[in-house]
Amino acid sequence: MQLSPYSIQKVSVLLPTYNEVGNIADLIEDIHSALQHPHEIIVVDDNSPDGTSDLVQSIISRGDIPGLRLETRVRDRGLTKSIWRGIELATGDTVVWMDCDFSMPPAVIPKLLAKAEEGYDIAVGSRFVSGGNQKQHAAGESRLAILLSSVLNVCLRLLLHFRFHDYTSGFIAIRRDMFQEIKLKGDYGEYFIDLIFRAILLGHSVVEIPYDCESRRSGESKTAPNIRILLKRGVKYLFVVLKMQVIRVKHLLGLRITD
Repeated sequence: MQLSPYSIQKVSVLLPTYNEVGNIADLIEDIHSALQHPHEIIVVDDNSPDGTSDLVQSIISRGDIPGLRLETRVRDRGLTKSIWRGIELATGDTVVWMDCDFSMPPAVIPKLLAKAEEGYDIAVGSRFVSGGNQKQHAAGESRLAILLSSVLNVCLRLLLHFRFHDYTSGFIAIRRDMFQEIKLKGDYGEYFIDLIFRAILLGHSVVEIPYDCESRRSGESKTAPNIRILLKRGVKYLFVVLKMQVIRVKHLLGLRITD
């Protein structure tokens, strides 16, 4: 694949949060320190009862971090909707988003951006390529959810596109103009499966960068806090895999797959 160098003018880092008061201040500081490009950091908070929004607003008021912005969503909430709202608010030509629990190291962001500048449309932080590692079980983490995440990604590679490894990453740098063609679809992690698979089918250049996924520093995991939610999300992942098979057939028939 022929790549054309791309000059990043401004980076928009999106931080979708819910109950991350123990992490968000340090995370914002570390992201700001890691970035050399002109940038903004947009926190989209789902009206966290732990005071996440209040803490971010206090940082904004102090003026410590130029370009820090906050939107608190009191209705129509959810991970995918918060990310999409961040994309709507973003003024950068390149968009980054990540989890807000320090499982995804801010120091990896410049590596993702370097790949974007090489000409890749999408750069993904990956736990499952050589040099990357899945997190280990720790307090506040679900051992079963960690195991199933690894198993799920093996299955997704077999069912979708074998050369891509981390379909549930959620750690990404992507050119903002991509969203003129592809919208985010899904409720939780399944949006990322949909995004990556559609992008691959459409011929966009995608690269994975290894990173060590760490245990969250503070708070409790939202991935699967109990068996009921784990099963509910498992059903949604199954549905999106079936949906992607339909998308594959539509693509082979020359039909639109961006709807």
